Amino acid sequence: MTQTSASSDLKFAYWVPNVSGGLVVSNIEQRTSHHPQYNVELAQIAERSGFDYALSQIRFTAGYGADEQHESVSFSQHLLAHTTSLKVIAALLPGPWNPALAAKQLATVHILSGGRIAVNMVSGWFRGEFHAIGEHWLDHDERYRRTEEFIRSLRGIWSEDAFTFRGDFYRFNNYSLKPKPIEPQPEIFQGGSSRAARDMAARVSDWYFTNGNTPEGLAAQVDDIRAKATDAGRRVKIGINAFAIVRDTEEEALAVRDEIVAKANPEAVRAFGHEVKNAGKASPEGEGNWAKSTFEDLVQYNDGFRTNLIGTPLQVAERIVALKRAGADLILLGFLHFQEEVEHFGRTVIPLVRELEASQASHRLAAE
Repeated sequence: MTQTSASSDLKFAYWVPNVSGGLVVSNIEQRTSHHPQYNVELAQIAERSGFDYALSQIRFTAGYGADEQHESVSFSQHLLAHTTSLKVIAALLPGPWNPALAAKQLATVHILSGGRIAVNMVSGWFRGEFHAIGEHWLDHDERYRRTEEFIRSLRGIWSEDAFTFRGDFYRFNNYSLKPKPIEPQPEIFQGGSSRAARDMAARVSDWYFTNGNTPEGLAAQVDDIRAKATDAGRRVKIGINAFAIVRDTEEEALAVRDEIVAKANPEAVRAFGHEVKNAGKASPEGEGNWAKSTFEDLVQYNDGFRTNLIGTPLQVAERIVALKRAGADLILLGFLHFQEEVEHFGRTVIPLVRELEASQASHRLAAE
C-alpha cells in the first residue's frame, strides 16, 4: 500500500541510478542497475514505500565508475509514465540546455505526468566534461549567474504571456509558451555550498540541496540561506544528501560501510576529489561543497557517510528527526542495493520517523 505524508512531514527522495556504477566509488558488490526496467521497478517500490521524490542524475562523460549514462529528462519521463504519485526531479545543466527548450520540454512533461516533474539546476563543476562536449567553461561565479538567469527565464516563460528578458546569457523577446505547465509550476531545486550558490538559492530556488553533513553543520547552512531568503521575501526548503545503511545491528551497518571504504577504487576517488576540490578553490572564498571531505567521504561522492544514517532502523530514524530539527525538509538517499534497501527503508525506518514526528508535534502542542 502506498504511504502518504502530511505537508509538514519530512520528505524522502532517492538518487535515481540512471548512470552505471552505483552510488559509491567502490568495488564492493552493488545490486543496483542503470537499466530502464530496473529503474521502473525501483520507482514503483519507492512509491509504495513512502518516498516522495526521485532525483535523476546528469552526466555527459564517463568517469568515477559511471561509464554509461542515460539522459535525465527523458529517463525521468519514463519513470513518471510508470508511476502515479512519485515526483521525479530531472537534472539540467546550463550550456547544453537552453531555457527555451527546457521550459517547453518540462511544461509538456508536467502536463503529461499530472504535475509530477521538477528540475534540479546543476551549474557544473567538472571542467573536463564541458571541454569534452565543446561547451565554454565559465568562471565559478559566472556559472551561478548563468544558472540564475536560466531559472528566471524558466519562471518568466511559465508565468507570462509575452516574456521579455535581457540578461548577459539569455534573451527573450515577447516569447509566449502555450500550453504552460499545470499550476503550481515545476519546483526548482539546486545544490552547491559556495556563497554564490547559497545567495542564488535565496533569490530564486524553491529547494536547496546540500552535501552530507552533521545536524550542527546543516543548521549553520540553513540559518544562512533562510536569513538571506527572508530578506528577499522568500522561503527556501532544504534537502540534505545521505547514504543509508540500515541493518539489524549497528555493528553490521558499520561493517558494511567499512567494507565499502576498504574496497574503494583509490585512483577514481582521488581523481574525483582532485576535480571537485579544484572547483571549490575557484570560488572567491576558495571553498566549495567538498572542501573538508576526506577520502572516506569522497567514496560516496556527495559526502553521504557524513550524515551518519548508518545503524539500526531506530538509530537512523532518530538521526533523521535530528536533521529535521536542524532545518532539513527532505532527505536525499543513496543505497548500496537500491531495490531491496529502498523497500526495507520504507518498511522499517519511515514509519519510525512518522511516529517520532507525531510525538514531537504532540509535545509541542502540550507545551503551548
